[in-house]
Amino acid sequence: MFTGLIETVGTIRNIRKGNTDLVLEIAPGMDGFEVKTGDSVAIDGVCLTVESTAGPVMSFRAVYETLTRTVLQDATPGTRVNLERSLRISDRLGGHFVLGHVDGVGRIMADRPVGESIYRSISAPEEIRPLMAQKGSVAVDGISLTIAESLPDGFVVSFIPHTLKATTMGQKHVGNRVNIECDVLARYIFHILSTSSASQPGSGERNESLFQKLEKYGF
Repeated sequence: MFTGLIETVGTIRNIRKGNTDLVLEIAPGMDGFEVKTGDSVAIDGVCLTVESTAGPVMSFRAVYETLTRTVLQDATPGTRVNLERSLRISDRLGGHFVLGHVDGVGRIMADRPVGESIYRSISAPEEIRPLMAQKGSVAVDGISLTIAESLPDGFVVSFIPHTLKATTMGQKHVGNRVNIECDVLARYIFHILSTSSASQPGSGERNESLFQKLEKYGF
């Protein structure tokens, strides 16, 4: 589990491709980014396991399922990636609970400068758009963000100067693809409501409002 607060930006040093997977060798951009074999690290929001280390360079294996669902399939040597080590029980939770399980890939549609910040419009796959609530949380390339506005085909988030400087978002531009992870709470609520007996034909409860359903199931 992660917080969506990026610790450092790393660089992919080498990629070894297999038939159905690939091994990424990544060097963190800060001293003291200590990990050991078996640790979890979020790479652009994708939770991967450290297979080995050689000095500061970490090796990770991305399997076929991960490659088909994330932008790691586009990675090349020299690509910069956001890095965050897994959350410790004693850590402050400054962002939101991020699992490192990417729900879909979006694309940057537009940037609107507002002072030194950027309002960025990002497309989202149709199946996860219901989970994009205004003022709700979302992780984009592993970065914890608040949705400023919901769009028919995606959402808008704001990047302050610090985030643009401390993550890869300062180098991203219109057309770039990004990993999207929905808020886990929204995911579970949507699942409960969509699979509850109240949503089934003949239940006699089809006219319940959303608020009534939420109250019934303890939210």
